[in-house]
Amino acid sequence: MAAPQPAMMLPRELIHDTIVLAHKPSAKIHYTFTPGRLLQSSPHRLIVFLNGLMTDKSTWLPIMAGVIRRHGDDGYPPLLAYDRYGQGLTEDQDPQDQGREKGRGHDVGDVVRDLHQLITQIDKDRISGSRGQLHIVFVANSIGCAIARLYAEWYPGFVEGLLLLDPMMASSKFDWWPDPDSDDFSPDDVPEEVTVEVLREQRSKFATIFGTDVINNEGLDRRNLADLLPHSDQPYLQGLGGRGPVVTIVEHDPERFAADSLQSMGTPISLSMKYTNPIWHHYNKGVAQITDPNLTAPASGLHKV
Repeated sequence: MAAPQPAMMLPRELIHDTIVLAHKPSAKIHYTFTPGRLLQSSPHRLIVFLNGLMTDKSTWLPIMAGVIRRHGDDGYPPLLAYDRYGQGLTEDQDPQDQGREKGRGHDVGDVVRDLHQLITQIDKDRISGSRGQLHIVFVANSIGCAIARLYAEWYPGFVEGLLLLDPMMASSKFDWWPDPDSDDFSPDDVPEEVTVEVLREQRSKFATIFGTDVINNEGLDRRNLADLLPHSDQPYLQGLGGRGPVVTIVEHDPERFAADSLQSMGTPISLSMKYTNPIWHHYNKGVAQITDPNLTAPASGLHKV
């Protein structure tokens, strides 16, 4: 079923359309785009919004609308959001999945190649492929951050900036807590109020919902994601002009996350505060090292919201 658009009036500058990628002519991708309002001297730039695994492009539309309303007089660059195959308003599954095991037809690497083709066609057909080097800025959430990082690695010299909103730990199998069934487990490893039964239940619940082998609606196989991005702080990314792109990471608030995890998953707050949040923060500190350490930009670095 197609995802509903947000219940709000969207600016007429936002164009909703479908596109067929040249290398996958049997399927359509749904996207939302605005060509922007630029001065003649403005860089050839495109801001691309990348969805998480459990969200679609409708989450970005209020942000795109806000950019248009706030900067309509001053000018703003082209904006693009899209739903990957099998996600949101893109009802077609990835043609690559045909004849393959359900949910195992394509991986994040395939998504990155599709994204590059999408950007190439949008640039040519809707912006202007003749204005010189395209400057890409990614705004990404969750697994979208892994897609953005891999794109910047595979297509060096194109990405000007990455705004990473609560990046998923690409090298993690969501096995954050001590295993009560392992030989080296000690009850002292967990907070006093957390029983072995609760720990075992939480590990099972997270593995069932978030494990990399869990099949999702879009059929995106995540089992090799840790092989594609095995390190948080590597590789070093090459942006425009041989320098690193501006990388800004926005973390979740640890106390809010712990409270939300208690409500949605029944996770004891002490487990989130002792294990999940510190591990995630350590991972994000590593991600902040994938660009030029001498880059001077006020917004660059690690932030919490």
